[in-house]
Amino acid sequence: MQHTNPFEVDWLSPEAAWLLLAVIVLAVIGTTVLFCVGLVAYHRRRSFRYLLITVVLGLLVVRSIVGLCTVFGIIPMAIHHLVEHGLDFAIAVIILYAVYRSGSQRSEPMPGFEEE
Repeated sequence: MQHTNPFEVDWLSPEAAWLLLAVIVLAVIGTTVLFCVGLVAYHRRRSFRYLLITVVLGLLVVRSIVGLCTVFGIIPMAIHHLVEHGLDFAIAVIILYAVYRSGSQRSEPMPGFEEE
């Protein structure tokens, strides 16, 4: 496995490399902070819904790290796309499951959505 300098990759111009690197580093930091907040929230609430949210936040951290590893040549671009699109799908499924599982909390229909 050959590690590369992010400023010398063939799929990105050197002028844009610093911007991509900065955005990905900020994404790693931001998603890690959100994941830690999610862990604290799950620890306090200990509900399945909070567990699902924490898992999604953890997947976002993994997604950001995969992007960073791709920039440094640790993960090939083809694997990058497979992993990131797979994670996107998993995140969407978990979020939709959490919404579906939460059900309706309303006893009255919303205005404009009355049942006939």
